Amino acid sequence: MLIVICGATATGKSGLAISIAQRLNSEILSADSRQIYRDFDIATATVSKTELALVPHHFVSTSDPNCTVTVAQYQAEAQPLIDRLQQQRQIPFLVGGTGLYIKSVVKGLKMPRVAANEDLRSQLTNLGQVQCYQILQQVDPQAAHKIYANDPRRTIRALEVYYVTGRTISSQQGEYPPSYPILQIGLDCEHLDILAHRIEHRTQQMIDLGWEDEVKYLGGKYGWDLPLLKTLGYAQMCQYLQGEISLAAAIDRTIVSTRQFAKRQRTWFKAIPEIEWFDSNDPILLDRVWHRIQNFIAQTYQT
Repeated sequence: MLIVICGATATGKSGLAISIAQRLNSEILSADSRQIYRDFDIATATVSKTELALVPHHFVSTSDPNCTVTVAQYQAEAQPLIDRLQQQRQIPFLVGGTGLYIKSVVKGLKMPRVAANEDLRSQLTNLGQVQCYQILQQVDPQAAHKIYANDPRRTIRALEVYYVTGRTISSQQGEYPPSYPILQIGLDCEHLDILAHRIEHRTQQMIDLGWEDEVKYLGGKYGWDLPLLKTLGYAQMCQYLQGEISLAAAIDRTIVSTRQFAKRQRTWFKAIPEIEWFDSNDPILLDRVWHRIQNFIAQTYQT
């Protein structure tokens, strides 16, 4: 069996998962597309060394920031790990807010194993999105139907797969859900003003923990053009360090962008009917979730 704890940023997923995993002597697979990279800790709210000592974690600070970890790579490493833990009679926890990471596991997504071809992508980009989308409509109308006409990233990826493999991306995709039972628990802040306050508090904590120094270190070590430094929390601090905006503006922009990101996460997860929702502000949240997990385990063993 597998237990998923998901939801938007700042809803307390990690803390809840650690508390329950301790009770079950379980291990946690992080499903966060940035916490997986080494040295990116503060602006990603990566679990602390103290928390890591409480429960074994996987996919936390394990990858080189210069090498992009794709969804397919994550899935390829996560599934055997889940199988191993289950064989050891442990219940793995899949915890995070990266929807595609979670979906790749719980739905068993089939994805083409095609590495990025920068030369091909550059050529396609130079053609322009309008022409690329027209080509996609001709070679893979099924994929074009699922991709917005103004989505160059997915359009170029679909064409890249087609030109590299000679087969359409839609013919190489599908869902093959695992056979083991899965309980998906979602944490949500029903009062958005409370979530907004949490985001503001977290951003201030980032300052207190050394957010500015972390970004200086990352820029010096990996170069300021590193793609990860263009992401939430890092892009804004880079703007400050490069003299483009004030520190106050960097903080404000981070808060606004984090709120927008949380809104997108909520929309993604709310569209998944299998998720059972719990209010992250519930004073007895831990007890409620623990009770639900106990019932899930009992029902699973009965069948």
